[in-house]
Amino acid sequence: MNYTVMMPAAGSGQRMGAGYNKLFLELDDKPILIHTLEVFEGDPSCDGIILAIKPDERAKIQSLLERFTIKKVKALVNGGEERQGSVAACIRAHDAGGIVLVHDAARPFIRRSVIAELVEVADGHGAAIAGVRAKDTMKYAQAGVVEGTVDREKLWIIQTPQAFQYDLLRQASDQAQAEDFLGTDESMLVERLGEPVRIVESSYDNVKMTTQEDLVFGEALLKRR
Repeated sequence: MNYTVMMPAAGSGQRMGAGYNKLFLELDDKPILIHTLEVFEGDPSCDGIILAIKPDERAKIQSLLERFTIKKVKALVNGGEERQGSVAACIRAHDAGGIVLVHDAARPFIRRSVIAELVEVADGHGAAIAGVRAKDTMKYAQAGVVEGTVDREKLWIIQTPQAFQYDLLRQASDQAQAEDFLGTDESMLVERLGEPVRIVESSYDNVKMTTQEDLVFGEALLKRR
């Protein structure tokens, strides 16, 4: 089953503290963005990639795509101020329907086996998201005071990719925009429609490069692989 991947890449990466887009930071002499793109570039089931970017980074990204021979990027669209706006721009740029994935450009360690399962489940059921089970004891607290312990057996840490039938994601995105609703991920927008979202178990390696500590972990993963 083939798919198209939509990738918001217009963030500022403030928590990384690099002073520029963290996707240009390098792991093993290669930008994080390229590591992520290469996962999909090498997947025969990926029909194409739509990147949401900052307009002033277009030339740099085009140069990187040429340098590292990334050929599956079909469109570079201007991203929004929030992630949701960037994904909406990608949705509008896609006109082929089918199964679409939304993936963080800063998650370069997603496994293709997880991608394949997400696509299969989304094709059969409408929506599927990657996640891992919570390992630590979880507390509910307000103002720094514990009010209860949450049953971690029912808790999942959600990652990307998140996979959807295109029409379902388009409907969820359009409705959120019409109602001026800002969600934390695409699954949340689909959940608002009353549609079930299934979880596909992923890997704890599928970490998002957000802080300097994540870069250290990323370098270790590359060496291990």
